[in-house]
Amino acid sequence: MNQETVTITDNRTGKSIECPIKKGIHGPSVIDSHNLYKKLGLFTFDPGFITTASCESQITFIDGEKGILLYRGYPIEQLVQQSSYPEVCYLLLYGDKVVYENINHW
Repeated sequence: MNQETVTITDNRTGKSIECPIKKGIHGPSVIDSHNLYKKLGLFTFDPGFITTASCESQITFIDGEKGILLYRGYPIEQLVQQSSYPEVCYLLLYGDKVVYENINHW
């Protein structure tokens, strides 16, 4: 399987780095530039972290501009209004939303 990439070239030196593109479930794809300093001796500059993904998470998705906060794909408002504390705990720990009455070991 061919992986999608972006090539970054330092025009001063001619050195290049090929960075993998990672696709998220929500939001735009991201460029994995973790080897940028190691290969080119450069950092990125992103004032306010506007175009920086700080982590890879299977639990949360945040889009501050659009006011989106998801836990395991569920909007936080839905969890607050329609779910019990044990349901949310189960969801965060195991990745599935289960009705509280169906949880035998609680």
